[in-house]
Amino acid sequence: MSAFAESVFRPHAAQAGVRLAAVDTHAHVFERGLALVEGRRYTPAHDASLEDYLARLDAHGMTHGVLVQPSFLGTDNSYLLNALRAFPRRLRGVVVIEPGATDDSLREMDAGGVVGMRLNLVGQPTPALDTAPWRGLLERVAALGWHVEVHLPAARLPEVIPPLLAAGCAVVVDHFGRPDPASGVADPGFRYLLRQAGSGRVWVKLSGAYRNWPLADVAAAGREAARLLLDAYTGERLVWGSDWPHTEHPDVSYAATREWLDRWIDDPAIRQAVLTDTPSRLFRIDR
Repeated sequence: MSAFAESVFRPHAAQAGVRLAAVDTHAHVFERGLALVEGRRYTPAHDASLEDYLARLDAHGMTHGVLVQPSFLGTDNSYLLNALRAFPRRLRGVVVIEPGATDDSLREMDAGGVVGMRLNLVGQPTPALDTAPWRGLLERVAALGWHVEVHLPAARLPEVIPPLLAAGCAVVVDHFGRPDPASGVADPGFRYLLRQAGSGRVWVKLSGAYRNWPLADVAAAGREAARLLLDAYTGERLVWGSDWPHTEHPDVSYAATREWLDRWIDDPAIRQAVLTDTPSRLFRIDR
């Protein structure tokens, strides 16, 4: 049996032989030389190879990973899709697509391990999600059972969550919802995010905390935000992600991102839900 197989088929506390997953729900892979979009906010100066990412999963006891299309690659998802084809049991993907994507292309990506589409609107205007052609795309995505992952400042969450829910989509909010660093959990946008728990169709990623707060404050600030999110969402609609390779934050390590989760959530059973049970369902990982 391979090392990966041995890591996946560990005895479960309740039933020996049940496949146990630990899922990193947010990472990126890329290499220099790929075609980059105009107007990008970031240009990679190093490679983030699939081999390096899988090695980090192995080193930290993670059995599965979710690859998210980087903004600087635009809608050319080919590098990500090739990674999914190489490790179909271990990886899932979240792509960036145009409203005009064909049904055939969506079905092909779905069969290849794609489970969601991303709206990265940092520095970008909010599209008219409640009108054509976006509304049609969202309805098709929802019909596939995909979620829509949103990345934008918390103050703009009221612009996107209502039309996504109206289209029947499940919504996954990146990086604690991206509250304003100066306001923290008092950010009205973050408070709005807490209230969306009542919809039953919104999830939040405990990831990228260093994009919200200074690195020295991440453990404490992330713990406060995680407590409020747990009170609102419970562990059944929170997931964890490393945000590897931590673009624009070279001082962050994979080990640190995993350790922060232990500081944010004391209860092992809740951490188990966040690392295993919830992402296994949300990202359609066969357990």
